[in-house]
Amino acid sequence: MEDILKKLNEKFGKESPFEARRGKVLEYLGITLDYRERGNVKFAMYEYIIKLLEELPPEIQGTAKTSVTNFLFNTNPESKKLIEEQGQLCHHLVNYYT
Repeated sequence: MEDILKKLNEKFGKESPFEARRGKVLEYLGITLDYRERGNVKFAMYEYIIKLLEELPPEIQGTAKTSVTNFLFNTNPESKKLIEEQGQLCHHLVNYYT
């Protein structure tokens, strides 16, 4: 890791954004990575979610039984269909990123 960081800093200069962080508990993009248990890593976003909820404007705060809207599965029969390959890619990406 040190060699890779050294090469990146040599290429991009001392002002590059590449730095190493060490420790058993790390924060990255609002995610807490906990390596304290040997052979395991735990991911958590508690602090990030609490901060997010605290900063929501009042009109967005509240509760719901489900995040699904009534019209989630409504379709437009007049819409242009994707070709098979595009449809499979769209299905893969939606399932992968949700």
